[in-house]
This record gives sequence, structure tokens and C-alpha cells, in this order.
Amino acid sequence: MQGLLLAGRYRLAESIGSGGMGRVWRAHDEVLHRTVAIKELTAALYVSEGERAVLLARTRAEARAAARINHSAVVTVHDVLEHDGRPWIVMELVEGGSLADAVKESGSIEPREAARVGLWVLRALRAAHSAGVLHRDVKPGNVLLSQDGRVLLTDFGIAQVEGDTTITRTGEIVGSVDYLAPERIRGEDPGPSSDLWALGATLYTAVEGLSPFRRTTPLTTMQAVVAEEPETPQKAGALTSVITALLRKDPAERPGPDEAEQMLAEAAEGRTPNSAQAYVPTQHVAGTQAPPETYDSGSQGSTYGSSGSQGTYGSAQAVAPGSQDATQVAAQGSPYGASGSQGNQYAQDPYGRPVGHDTYGGHGRPVPDPAVATANQPAVVARPGRRRFRTVAAVVLAAALVGGGGVAAMLLSDEWRDTDTSSSSDPSPSNPSSSAEDGDGDGKQTDGAGAGDVPDGWERVDDVQGFSLVLPKGWERQVEGTQVDYTPDDGEHFVRIAVDDSPDFDDPSRHLEDLEQQVSVRLVDYQQVSMESNTFRDRPGALWDFTWTALSKDTEFPGPRRAIEQAYLSRDGVEYVIYMSSPAADWDTARERFDTILRGWRPPAS
Repeated sequence: MQGLLLAGRYRLAESIGSGGMGRVWRAHDEVLHRTVAIKELTAALYVSEGERAVLLARTRAEARAAARINHSAVVTVHDVLEHDGRPWIVMELVEGGSLADAVKESGSIEPREAARVGLWVLRALRAAHSAGVLHRDVKPGNVLLSQDGRVLLTDFGIAQVEGDTTITRTGEIVGSVDYLAPERIRGEDPGPSSDLWALGATLYTAVEGLSPFRRTTPLTTMQAVVAEEPETPQKAGALTSVITALLRKDPAERPGPDEAEQMLAEAAEGRTPNSAQAYVPTQHVAGTQAPPETYDSGSQGSTYGSSGSQGTYGSAQAVAPGSQDATQVAAQGSPYGASGSQGNQYAQDPYGRPVGHDTYGGHGRPVPDPAVATANQPAVVARPGRRRFRTVAAVVLAAALVGGGGVAAMLLSDEWRDTDTSSSSDPSPSNPSSSAEDGDGDGKQTDGAGAGDVPDGWERVDDVQGFSLVLPKGWERQVEGTQVDYTPDDGEHFVRIAVDDSPDFDDPSRHLEDLEQQVSVRLVDYQQVSMESNTFRDRPGALWDFTWTALSKDTEFPGPRRAIEQAYLSRDGVEYVIYMSSPAADWDTARERFDTILRGWRPPAS
């Protein structure tokens, strides 16, 4: 896509950032001869028609929201254009990284500098609120730090514009869970103070290097936001009382924008704001009373020379509230013959694929029985001093489980999957529909699920190993060692899925090149059609297309064959390989099927 000309004037250069919803490109405006940033909505390529309409509406709402705000600390939107049936947003290019990048690189931000950053974010929010816009996703990843010292707020992708009809479905919680204000989790209508609460959580992360409410799952994180107090900041200095004030649970008890701006201005000068002390709750000393609640342990002028993205696009990863946070079920193996990790040769099936051996070196985990997986899930245990845990859980679930059938989608940020404190999953958008399996263990979904993104004559299959894909009706599941095949004719045509949670290579291209060296000397008449690095679901990938001749002594289906595979490395370090093979004479049909399968691919959800 690099070099593509959009709307006759914007030429894409290179990708500078990506998230679960989209990708940001550096581009050149050939009319005004300036460099711009362009946000591409990649998520619209992989979801159902109904979900695509919601994503498009959100993108247009983002452009409208940002366009209503005139402030130097808000990223300027220049244009919105249509290409490939999707809107693309043309924005001001900010050379630099995000606050999240700075925290990741440095561990934490010095309190006075964090206060300066917070002051400019607050000014941007005040301008937005004056224009009738709530941001609703303030977080470190959406605060950009320009190389010239400016601070800018970006990504109004889930903003709410006063007077607009909401485009959020009933029961859907949108935003980064650990930066959602308590009232939003409780299902109440948010106001400007909700954005200020998120600013407080962002400042906490900046000075402490970790999110104040992040727990091991989205559900427990929401419980912490609603009911628990964060550990007292240890590095915040003069910002400590400001953060405490902004993080009051009751929005009526938080400071207003004028008072918050004064507090941040004083903290930026290194002075402890006296007015902030009024917001610090009194802690009672334990005695004959009940035990106390225990708490868990100016001008824009600084420079950040780090390279970074134009902010990450808020993601749309569907997660079922209360679901297993889950050891990912992993199945390893090459989709074709290769030597094992020790370099030895093993028996192969008719297509040169290994039989009875994990070619990735035995990193796989056993596949649990889906019927008992949930029953064996550890229960969440409240820490000592946690108050109202059961009540809060009920409140959180009540907020999340309103809507048809009691099942709702929570749209979570990529930042959740970027940390090692939670279950991870690939950032590709998942099908937000939910349905029960048919109970016979074949993983096929019951009728009606996912129909919006399934072609006629196809069906969506939820495999027991956690991933989901669309297939022509009638294809049967087979297990080849630790890999999973689906075939309509006992192997003459098939698609294979391999999952490696501990890959030997950190680059899918290097992996495929290594495998090609081994395969090429063992397959008769092997010919490479193509081998190229690519990006799949906004992650590093590689695509390999090749041909060979299968021998009658090895297979019931001898003759010229062709295969293609897409490998990619997910954000949590798991390598997925989607492989398809067929007789060469049927390749046109097989390739069309492969492309459809790639579009419908869903990795295991968190």
C-alpha cells in the first residue's frame, strides 16, 4: 500500500503506528506540499457489515469531534476522504512519540514535567468540553509529545458529541478499561469530570510507570476502578494530592476544570497545591471501631526525541465479560514437512508434512477439555481490606450485561494487550457476536452466529482450540499431530492452522525462509512462486506461495500441487500460520477460498 495516492493528492509513505482499529501513515500532500498523518480504518476490512457500519460511523464522528475543537493542544484534522469503501482521516503530523512511549522508555516521568503535560491535556479537554465534545478515551497512548516540546491530545475515535445520536450499542463499554471513570463502568451518563478522572489515571501512570487500577483481567480491573483506591503514588511529589483529587470516585467530589488547572500549574512549578489537600480523604485510625479500609499497595517546552506513532487507534476487540482470562490453547507445528528443532528428519505425510512430531520443538500446551475448562478456572479472591467486592462485581456485570440475550461486547484498548499483567490476544477485531457451540465437540457454531461476515454457502467455525474461521459448509475437522486441518475430501484440499506460543524466530519472514530451505530439498519439483514480508492484521507477517509434485508412493492424490500460507506474529508473541493446499489444477478456486478464510480469521480471544 506504500506509495498509494488517495483522493488524487495524498501519497502514503510509511506506517508510523497501528492499533486494533487502524493504522496511521505518514503521507505527503501533493497539493499543499506538506507532510501529514493519515489514519486508515483497517478494522472495517475484517468485520461483519453491521459492525462495519458502526466503525465507519465512529470514524466520521471522530473527525467531526476533532474538527469542532480549535486549540493548539488538539491534533488538527485537515480532511476526511473515502477510499476502498472506508473513511480515511487526514491529520496534522506530530513528529515524536506518545506519553505511553515515554513511560515505556524511561520507566516514569518526572513530576514537574508530568504536571506540565497534564496542564496541556487539561486545556485541550476544556476546549473540547466547551465545544460540546467529551473525549472518553484519555490515556497515555493518546497524549502525544512532539519533538519540539508540544503536548497534543489525539484520537477522538469514541468521543461523544453533544446533540449527536449515540453510536454505541446498548451494553457496550467503550474505551480503555483502567482509564474509565467509575460512573461510566456503572452505566451512568458521563460528563466532563469523567475525562478529568481519566487524566488523573494518566498522570498516575506517567509518574509511577504503571496503571493505578490494572489487574489481571478486564473484569477485576473494572471492580478495582469502582471500589478500590490506588496505592499512594511514591514518585509523584507535588502531583500526589492532585492525582488523588482527580481520582475521587464520586464525580461531584472532583475538582472542576478551573481548580484542576490551578493545581496542575502549581505542581508544574514544583509547589504542592494547597487546594488539593481538601480532596484527600480522611483515614481513620483503627481502635475499637471497625478496621479501616485498606488501600492497595506554562509554555510547551520540553523535548522528546523518541520516534513513535501518531497515537494508537482505539481498538475494537470483543471480549465476553466474565470469560476465562485464559491460558491460550496453543497447537504447534509446521504446515508442511520440516526438520525438528534439533535438526533431525521425521516421517512425513503425502504432502511432505511431519507425522506425529511437533516441528517447533515441543512448545505446545495440552488442549484442555472445553467442557471443564471454565469449571477449572481459578476463582477471583478478594484481597484483605477490599470492600464490597461481591456488590461491585454485580454492579460491573449489570453494567456490562445489558442488551440482547445478556451478552455484550466490551471494546478494549490495545494497551491492555501490550502489558504482561493480563491475558493477551492478537489485536485483530473479533466477531462481537456470541453463541454457544452445538455441544458435539466439533466446534461448529450454531445457526445464526456471525452471519453478517459469512459468504453464502459458508459457515463460521469456532474451533475448540480457541480460534475461529469461516469455511465452506461441509468441511470436516482433522487433527494432524498438534495442528488442525479442515478438509472437504479427506485431504485432497485442506486448510491448516498452526499456533506456536514460543516461536524460534521473532520475524515470520526468517521463519518461512528457514522452512523453505528444508522443504525445497525434500519436495519433488519444488518451485517458489513468491515469498514476501507483509503486514497482517497490523502485525509483522510473511506470505509464502510454492508448488511441487506429490508422488503416488506417498499419497492417494499424486500430481502437481500448490500451497500458500500466511504467517504472522501477534502482539503477545504467538505465531499463527494459516496454510492452504490443493491440486494445482484447482488453484484459482483454492486461492479465492484462502483469501476469504484470511478475511474471516479470528485468533483466540483474551
